[in-house]
Amino acid sequence: MIDKIALVLTVLGALNWGSVGIFRFDVISWAFGGSASTGSRIIYTLIALAGLWCVSLLFRERKRVEDM
Repeated sequence: MIDKIALVLTVLGALNWGSVGIFRFDVISWAFGGSASTGSRIIYTLIALAGLWCVSLLFRERKRVEDM
């Protein structure tokens, strides 16, 4: 469950960075009242932690599902 939450937050962060890069519009900053607001800083921190968690997905052993 934590993996899915981390992936969703990471995708949201990527979409936000995409909107900054393409449109020069920071959705999180706009939604929470500026990039220095407490709400924005909490969301940015959660996205950063989710990104770090997703790095662990690269190094995990994958289980194979065997056909019966």
